[in-house]
Amino acid sequence: MSELELRSFCLGQWMTNCYVLFKRGSTSCWIIDASFEPQAMIDAIRRMGLTPVKIILTHAHLDHIAGLQQVHDQWPDAPIYIHARERDFLTDTTLNLSAMAGIPVVAPEATDTLSHGQVIDLDGLNFEVRHTPGHSPGGLSLIHHESQTAIVGDTLFAGSIGRYDFPTSNAGDLFRSITEQLMSLPDGYSVHPGHGPSTTIGDERRQNPYLRS
Repeated sequence: MSELELRSFCLGQWMTNCYVLFKRGSTSCWIIDASFEPQAMIDAIRRMGLTPVKIILTHAHLDHIAGLQQVHDQWPDAPIYIHARERDFLTDTTLNLSAMAGIPVVAPEATDTLSHGQVIDLDGLNFEVRHTPGHSPGGLSLIHHESQTAIVGDTLFAGSIGRYDFPTSNAGDLFRSITEQLMSLPDGYSVHPGHGPSTTIGDERRQNPYLRS
């Protein structure tokens, strides 16, 4: 039985899924994305007696970074990680789409970057980083093979896929990311997306209308 604990928080007007990951019995955790109105997530982390040791961003569109400053203010020593191709998005309101939405968001700069194939450790729990661009150029997915868990940002949803009509989106990259990086996982892997309910690789392989062709 896996020791990974995952808590999800649906935050803000775009109902963005943000996640807190920790090893059962540990007090260290990771925060995955920080949307608008993150106080409920902050309160839960404190209530569980956890301390964030990494803040990891699946990508840097406004609804995944709008609460980053508030979270960073609570835990200023927790480093912020993102793919190199979106490092500039954090402070550029055009790139992170917040200018287009009329809600300018300037987030704290990233501490460091993550790259495809990298393995990162949370108290002995190993996560594989997969670069899954398309919805955005630096999209990241985190795969924990022991528990068959995939955190996929806005690349894949239950019954749908990420948008690819934004200025920095690319349809070809998105479908390659899904087919080569996510659909290459076994059916039993759970999929935790940036919006909507969780699903499985098997369910999406069989039922997702965007993938059946």
